[in-house]
Amino acid sequence: MTQAEIAKRLGVSRGRVGQLASAGPPPERAFFGTDLVTVSLGGKYEAGKAPDEFPSEVITREDLGNFEHLRKLLGGMKLDAQYEAIPPSGVVNLNRENHVVICGPRLSPLITQVLEGDDDLAFAKDSAWHLLDRTAGKEYRSPQDEDGSAGDIGYLGRLPHLDGKGTFLYVAGIHSIGANGVIHFLENNLAELYREVRTRRFSTLISCRYDPKTLEVLESRRVTPLYRHEG
Repeated sequence: MTQAEIAKRLGVSRGRVGQLASAGPPPERAFFGTDLVTVSLGGKYEAGKAPDEFPSEVITREDLGNFEHLRKLLGGMKLDAQYEAIPPSGVVNLNRENHVVICGPRLSPLITQVLEGDDDLAFAKDSAWHLLDRTAGKEYRSPQDEDGSAGDIGYLGRLPHLDGKGTFLYVAGIHSIGANGVIHFLENNLAELYREVRTRRFSTLISCRYDPKTLEVLESRRVTPLYRHEG
């Protein structure tokens, strides 16, 4: 409905409807959910422990940075966020609403299983991990692995729950910094992306360039189509 139609139904002025609309969260908030958003980050065992010491789980600096960027983005849309570490076993509950997962498939067999349902894009490994656009017949390799330059490729998608009753947002890079590039893309393109896909299932690849000294992402862009997984 237009604002004029809403105003007529409510018996208020069109200006008042505009005030109410601008005071609330933007429509693209629905891209993440409607309540507290849980961000699951891939955990690894802490290096350097003695053999008789029980290793603790740690999260990379890049992933903690991703959470902070997401938390600020969500806060601007009046959504709260919390994070949890996915244990090194890779077992994580994917059957949840308001859920974002930032974890490479190499760290979670469950993620690998879900990604197999994407007929268009996939992670692959030969001499190095890379991403494939199976529909276009093209492969994307990280500039880090090709010529050592400060860039990477990331995967962004809305994937199905294992029980088939919902979806979760999934972010991962060939390297950790690739996920930072995806978050940077969301920070700068969320409204447009939401207009394109709403809350439907999709996947796409994001290229990023970053400062090698600070690891700050300087630029991000979409390099494949928005592949829609449903009508």
